[in-house]
Amino acid sequence: MLLKSDTMSDIKRRPSQLRVVPEPKAKITKADRTRAVILNAALEFIWSHPFRDLSVNSLMASTELSRAAFYQYFKDIHHLMETLLQMLAEEIFASANIWLEGVGDPVALLNEAFEGLTRSCYRHGPFLRAVSDASTTDERFEQSWKQFLSAFDDSGDARLKADQAQGLIATFDSRPVIFALNRVNASTFIDAFGQRPRQQPKPIQKALARIWISTLYGAEYTEKGSSNLIRK
Repeated sequence: MLLKSDTMSDIKRRPSQLRVVPEPKAKITKADRTRAVILNAALEFIWSHPFRDLSVNSLMASTELSRAAFYQYFKDIHHLMETLLQMLAEEIFASANIWLEGVGDPVALLNEAFEGLTRSCYRHGPFLRAVSDASTTDERFEQSWKQFLSAFDDSGDARLKADQAQGLIATFDSRPVIFALNRVNASTFIDAFGQRPRQQPKPIQKALARIWISTLYGAEYTEKGSSNLIRK
């Protein structure tokens, strides 16, 4: 997972996979470590192979574990991918919540949130691409991807309505706007970071932040990255 001290330069120097570690608790068991090994192996596989090549056999062949070990933790590949998608959603929400829940200058908060969002998607772009691609041909993945995006739609819509109530954003139908903005994010992050060679993250971060700020709060704030608006 990302650390608060991560910077763009740090990201460029490190492998670009989400690393799964057992949840902190009094005693980390062998089962915790085994599950983490399988999840990490899946992320590493997706980085270097198309998703269509991922199977239980191919995945477990990249580990020192047996095929039977997979089924002790996951029902099938779908279950494994859904687990990883949920973990990624939690990481992305940790960055998005800076803007979704923060008080003060909403423009500055949005810029800060995009720094974290871009870091996460830069590192996990191949996984996002794998799930997005799978969603076009597999009904279960389609539902998982829709739920993943809808969670951000729901939270973003609530945030826009709250900002409108405070007079920070113009009055308009917020749901289709946040829907469109989130789909721009997803498409851009996947296209920019989903395969090698990845684009540089900073220009992508600035471009998306510019689109969101100018759409929601006003084009006059895009260059400064801050405003005189105050969210309570």
